[in-house]
Amino acid sequence: MAPEGKPLVIALEEHYYDPEVAKTFDGPEGRAPEIRRRLDDLGELRLKEMDEAGIDVQVLSHGAPSTQRLDAPTAVRLARDANDRLAKVIAARPDRFAGFAALPTPDPKAAAAELERTISELGFKGAMVHGLTNGVFFDDKRFWPIFERAQALDVPLYVHPAAPHSAVVDAYYKDYVKDFPAILNAAWGFTVETATQGIRLVLSGVFDAYPDLKIILGHMGEGLPFLLWRIDHALSRPGNRRIAFREQFSRHFYITTSGNFSTPALLCSMMELGVDRILFSVDWPFVQNVPGTKWMSELQLSAEDKTKILSGNAKRLLKM
Repeated sequence: MAPEGKPLVIALEEHYYDPEVAKTFDGPEGRAPEIRRRLDDLGELRLKEMDEAGIDVQVLSHGAPSTQRLDAPTAVRLARDANDRLAKVIAARPDRFAGFAALPTPDPKAAAAELERTISELGFKGAMVHGLTNGVFFDDKRFWPIFERAQALDVPLYVHPAAPHSAVVDAYYKDYVKDFPAILNAAWGFTVETATQGIRLVLSGVFDAYPDLKIILGHMGEGLPFLLWRIDHALSRPGNRRIAFREQFSRHFYITTSGNFSTPALLCSMMELGVDRILFSVDWPFVQNVPGTKWMSELQLSAEDKTKILSGNAKRLLKM
């Protein structure tokens, strides 16, 4: 654990693959061999790389697309089994690991029940949902039972990217995918898809229905902190239904540093949202641990603010 005098370091978006869930993946989710080796590891290799970077705790979450693209019965079965297996890993090293649940969103009522089971029985800290559920955005009212249960349990939902909708790929990216395949994922496609999820959640009215709901976005908020003023200003023009977009986003969203170790982006986010809404993450194994902790150590921030980002905010939000 953290040496005396140094803050605990909790990394919040750190992925793994459950073997049974991963069998359902095809295409880019298959991953390069070294990435896949790390996704499959929940022991020696993972802990070694955490120790080398000074990361004390990882909150483990299944990698995309998790169970979001499955038929409902398969998703329910695989999510439950995967969560049970993850709970055993955490129980063996509770000093180093915590967990976000995989949710079978193709069956929203079952997903709400699984969220409650994993929080109440397994001690998980929230849940992560990846991209669209079989082409449907997460703000759709069929998913609102999940939000209702998250509010009742007082746990956050982490909205994570997955590959863009096939129609979007065809319309926006097909001309460049051959030479720049990353345009579909972390270079741009992930950001567009997940920022759209965040915007739609605010516009949907879900936060009016569930005023204590908490949402986490990775990758420094998927670019939204930089754009909050402009989005809010544009939506206040005549012809738009009245909505306090900037206020609602700032009240209900938390963001993490996963895969975006940019000091200007962090400072912008701190100015927009406040330091209490920002949590440290790496996005391992897609991003290496050491650059993340090295960046944090070199930041010209107060010790108090660094401690909040590195672990204080996570302790409060996740009740750790």
